[in-house]
Amino acid sequence: MMQAVKEYEQALEHPDDRKRLQETYDKMDKHNAWEYEAKIHEVIGKLGLTDLNSKIETFSGGQKKRLALAKMILNDAQFLILDEPTNHIDIETIDWLENYLNLSNKTLLLVTHDRYFLNNVCNQVLELHNGQVFMHKGNYEYYKQKRKERIENHNTHIDKTRKQLKKEFEWIKRQPHGRGTKSNARVNQFYETKNNLGQKDIEEKVELSSATTRIGTKVLRIHNVNKAYEENILLKDFSFDFQKNSRIGVVGKNGVGKSTLLKLIMEEIKPDSGKTVVGDTVKFGYYSQYQEDLNESHSVIESVEEIARYIKRSDGSTVSASAMLERFLFHGKQQQTLIKDLSGGEKKRIALLRILINNPNFLILDEPTNDFDLMTLEILENFLQKFQGCLLVISHDRYFMDHLVDHLIVFEGGGKTRTFPGTYSQYLSSRTQDTSSIEVDNLTKTQQKANRKEANQLLKDIQKLEAKRKDLVESFSEVGLDFKQANIVGKELKNVDQQIEKLTEKWFELGA
Repeated sequence: MMQAVKEYEQALEHPDDRKRLQETYDKMDKHNAWEYEAKIHEVIGKLGLTDLNSKIETFSGGQKKRLALAKMILNDAQFLILDEPTNHIDIETIDWLENYLNLSNKTLLLVTHDRYFLNNVCNQVLELHNGQVFMHKGNYEYYKQKRKERIENHNTHIDKTRKQLKKEFEWIKRQPHGRGTKSNARVNQFYETKNNLGQKDIEEKVELSSATTRIGTKVLRIHNVNKAYEENILLKDFSFDFQKNSRIGVVGKNGVGKSTLLKLIMEEIKPDSGKTVVGDTVKFGYYSQYQEDLNESHSVIESVEEIARYIKRSDGSTVSASAMLERFLFHGKQQQTLIKDLSGGEKKRIALLRILINNPNFLILDEPTNDFDLMTLEILENFLQKFQGCLLVISHDRYFMDHLVDHLIVFEGGGKTRTFPGTYSQYLSSRTQDTSSIEVDNLTKTQQKANRKEANQLLKDIQKLEAKRKDLVESFSEVGLDFKQANIVGKELKNVDQQIEKLTEKWFELGA
């Protein structure tokens, strides 16, 4: 089936070779491959892989990830194992992937930090904690509730056991050295319980706290900025006025210019025209999804101390770099670990700390949620909700965006942008209400499919007429053909030529 589709797609690139087209069309019919071919186009289209002739060696990491997703989906397996599938794909594609998984009736084993994805796709949660596995029925919100209850019950049991042990210890101290069998058994039970007691289940938390430099009324103004790379227009006459304490989210498909906007603001690249005006009191903190500024040969503590040895906190107190690292879950000897030996998530924690200890008042975050565990994400959200400054965020994490931003810059492609006052969920809801555009889109897809089928049928009819024309031409050479018969054949031949011309013209009109 796959081979039939491949040959058919290649034949479409050479429409003048009608014989080849007919052969591949018949092969598609023979293997019932039309539905599969349509599915291929839907999947690779939704995942942004529209150029079928692209070489894999030219793909970015994100493109390779989307290609791997496409292959997995097209394999039509019944058991899917997905490790962070929503990283590097835009929000619209995540929505599509959710719908696909919910409708596919497949078994799914998923690792993800995307909480909306967990809520919308999963009906069980496996938690790995302190060497144990805990099963929770239900989605992520239900899991959080049950996990909290489990920890509370565990800690209550620890408290009761400790109180009981204290009483038993007092009893042991009062007993004489020579004890009977029952007394010895009670003492042995005391020590066995003591050894098995364990600790309270108190989860470590990243404590984010830093001072914020005061920001004035004049923040950041962008005037008629244009930016393009050859024919790829990313920004066209873009203007925006950031107000004090603005909380802006940037959304759009991959490759439409979101990260370019951030780089323009940070002056990492220059606009083709237009300008940005930054207020005198603005102090940027820029968190890139690529941590190029980390020196791989430095240790964790060196990486932080090169920014500041002591950090001012929001309450006016100061802490050492080492103490702040403790709050970021880098304990003791871990602070001597080289940056090159850290995981992706650990490097991002260090990068974030380096930004915060500079006390910025305008935070720019480019995909900050990738590689962070759920607990760290929740603490980061809590910090950002209290952050007294401007916030500009690019993220595919809808949960993160909904909880932090109240205004969107929407990149629509081709340099077009628009603003939306509200959260990302509100934006999605507003798009869903615009049923007319959805209906037009569905109609277009249906029409394209119908056109393709009609073009294939026309090709088949044209080849039948050409075969008939060949027979009519040969009949002219038959012995004994009189004038009347020749005239009939001639008229029929003319009629066949007219039909061939008419069907061929229609075939080209359909875009075949």
